[in-house]
Amino acid sequence: MKTRSLIALLFLAAPLAQPLQAQSIAVDTSGTGAVLDQALNHSAVMQNLAYLSDMIGPRLTGSAAMKKANDWTMDQFKAYGLSSQLESYVFGVTWERGNASLKLVQPFSRAITAHSWAWTAGTGGKTLTGEVIRINGTPGDSLDAYLPKVKGKWLMLSDPSFIWNPDGPPMTAADSQAMKDAQAKRMANYQRLQNDPKAMQEFRQASYDRAFRLKDAGALGILTDGSKEFGLVTMSGSPNSVSPLPNLVVSHEDYALLNRLIQRGSPPVLAGSVTNTLGGKPVEQYNTVGEIKGSEKPDEVVILGAHLDSWDLGTGVTDNGTGSMVVLEAARAIAQSGVKPKRTIRFILFSGEEQGLLGSTAYAAQHAAEADRIQAVLVLDNGTGMITGQALQGRKEFEQLWIDLLAPVTSLGAKTVRDANKGGTDHLSFIPYGVPGFNFDQETRGYNHTHHSQVDTYDHAVPADLVQASAVMAVTALELANLQDLLARGEKKDVTPPAPMKPSPGVAMK
Repeated sequence: MKTRSLIALLFLAAPLAQPLQAQSIAVDTSGTGAVLDQALNHSAVMQNLAYLSDMIGPRLTGSAAMKKANDWTMDQFKAYGLSSQLESYVFGVTWERGNASLKLVQPFSRAITAHSWAWTAGTGGKTLTGEVIRINGTPGDSLDAYLPKVKGKWLMLSDPSFIWNPDGPPMTAADSQAMKDAQAKRMANYQRLQNDPKAMQEFRQASYDRAFRLKDAGALGILTDGSKEFGLVTMSGSPNSVSPLPNLVVSHEDYALLNRLIQRGSPPVLAGSVTNTLGGKPVEQYNTVGEIKGSEKPDEVVILGAHLDSWDLGTGVTDNGTGSMVVLEAARAIAQSGVKPKRTIRFILFSGEEQGLLGSTAYAAQHAAEADRIQAVLVLDNGTGMITGQALQGRKEFEQLWIDLLAPVTSLGAKTVRDANKGGTDHLSFIPYGVPGFNFDQETRGYNHTHHSQVDTYDHAVPADLVQASAVMAVTALELANLQDLLARGEKKDVTPPAPMKPSPGVAMK
């Protein structure tokens, strides 16, 4: 296949990014035909996904299943002809989900759909019964006015999420705008915290302190809106913010009911019981790393990545078994195509992503000395959908580069290059070191429902989309490995790790 030219950036030797100037970089597409043949006509992605989903199951970081997944994927890389190993890091304390039960006692009796938020305590074997009250729980805001009211109460800390009735009439223009405004407000705060490590640390510390203060004041527990339709819930939690107070995620429909009862002056009464197990000390966890050594520039590296860990309500398929198995399949396709990339291509399946990018953050720090030799990091983590193109992650100077990188796969539907930033996954861990990092755009394919929920299962995987995504990742990785020069570095930022959480002075810790 012929070589295409494009406009990109001069690679600068200075440690920090300087004003950038364009240069012509040639994208060598030779070998992509053999890789495409392997990915499209000999795919193993679905059989690997079925094994991961149905035999290993959910992979909560710190669990035995997570280690089983690490070992199995390492063996798969080796079976495909790659070198492979596990790289460890200190994760935090383990957490194991137990049984959770929540029942509405007044004004009538009915079971409530509820699951324990991760890394929160249980009820000590007791069933705790009390009224539900609504308080302002925004981290950083004063709790002083509420503390005398919380003893013996279940607490709602926020209004119900804005979810349109899926069985109702279509939204009006005003409804649509109101929902967009609410989403934009949440995303603006999220992006602010993502881009400001100090603000993120302060937010987490305030959340941590809040839980201890509410526990000491006698609160029974916290209720969190599941924020999805049809009884589905969104799970999260982290060993970076272990809570001594039970926190139950309830279905949006139930959360909205409790809120309406409070508003009408008839506070509901709940009875709840939770059994969870927290570890007593930090443990080691692992990232699985596979590698195809470069034929000409083995010390320079292209990284393909996805997170292998998952939440545990389903079997962790669309988040992110699909991405992990696509990365594994891209490795198989390149290795078994017989094509020899000029640079090393490294395939990393991270753990700890769901708890705050912990595995990739640790990996990037451990490999900081080689950051200037990492060509780029390409991540897949938006569900089962086919790749539609690439978001430039603030590197608009790479627009033509990505147009040309995707040229061999535009007929497969991967053709849109857009000026956008994507958050919430492992490419972000490398960007502060100046490494170009990207998370592919994908078709949605119901990801907003399956994400972190009970229905994140194999039934929702789309085989043709995953075959396509494997082909796109393999081809673009090969092309990046064969570019003549390294891409220009981005601006380097402070990568000082945050201090461990601890209650502030005056906050009791039992």
